[in-house]
Amino acid sequence: MNITPHIPRIISWSVVALCALATVVVVGEVRALDHDTGRSNEVAKCKITHVNDFSCYKHHFETVTEILGPKVAMADLKSRYTTDPFVYSQCHQLGHVIGNVVAEKSADIADAFVGGDSFCWSGYYHGVVERFAQMKGRDIFAEGADNFCAKIPDKDRYGFDYYNCVHGLGHGVMAITRNQLFEALDLCQSLSGDWERRSCYGGVFMENVMVDNRGHGTPFLKPDDLLFPCNAVSEPFKEECYKMQTSYALSKNGMSFEKLFTMCEGAEPDYRRTCAQSIGRDASGQSVSNTALTIQSCSLAKTDEQATDCYIGAVKDFVSYHHSDIEARKLCTSIPSKFQMACESALLTQWAIMK
Repeated sequence: MNITPHIPRIISWSVVALCALATVVVVGEVRALDHDTGRSNEVAKCKITHVNDFSCYKHHFETVTEILGPKVAMADLKSRYTTDPFVYSQCHQLGHVIGNVVAEKSADIADAFVGGDSFCWSGYYHGVVERFAQMKGRDIFAEGADNFCAKIPDKDRYGFDYYNCVHGLGHGVMAITRNQLFEALDLCQSLSGDWERRSCYGGVFMENVMVDNRGHGTPFLKPDDLLFPCNAVSEPFKEECYKMQTSYALSKNGMSFEKLFTMCEGAEPDYRRTCAQSIGRDASGQSVSNTALTIQSCSLAKTDEQATDCYIGAVKDFVSYHHSDIEARKLCTSIPSKFQMACESALLTQWAIMK
């Protein structure tokens, strides 16, 4: 159980002051970088002359990471997250960018994970693994795919770092195959463990949605069939596909959660509940894990079963986003009582993985 101890006010204010000082230092370092390199605040240019241009922001965070290091880059990402709508929408992918740079300077994945940051759904960690996979290419599978994440310290207990590594491999095999979804899924099957394979599939399907978000387009998503490719892949892959698919559908249906619930009613019967849990993940994600807004979205469910699953997906995302169980508990205690037991159970399961 995560219990916050009583802290004397003088210590609390000291912590606040230190946090404020850290923010000032980060902003100062980034501004100094802008001045020293003649970049004149590149992100300001991105917002004015390169609106919604991922490559512009990508270059900024690559430069900050290269010169000032990943901690400053992640702090810069966090500071812009609440003020720049594009950074907010692309936060996970920009975390990938920072992780990519760190990977190129690190001896191995475990080394790159040290001092990492789980902000924005572990984009940093996924980016580290993605780049290592790109650098090794298909040698990963010649050497034995199980060896790729073998040095991660919490591997034996299936901890969160190990999950991020195997899930990140899914992003990596998409890069190796140049975003050929079905080929990437086949490469994930080289892993011997079922848990590892499913984690890898999840990374593949997430990357498939991210490719579309970056504006590159993919034949493995269809705006006129929002359940594709989940309704086309074979049985071993369906569960992980449906866990991610509503993010794409939401971007194409006018950001309507009501339409998402209707869509999930039309999913394959065995995966309708997974689809509704995916809506919950999006309800949390779109609201930045805001309790009131998440409840508002889940309340649009067509049935109690859908609502239950929406809250299950949402509370798992609350835990992942905050890397804590505190805000997640507030969500579970704020929803109608008939959904609270399922919410609490999902919270405990997710928090056990994260700790």
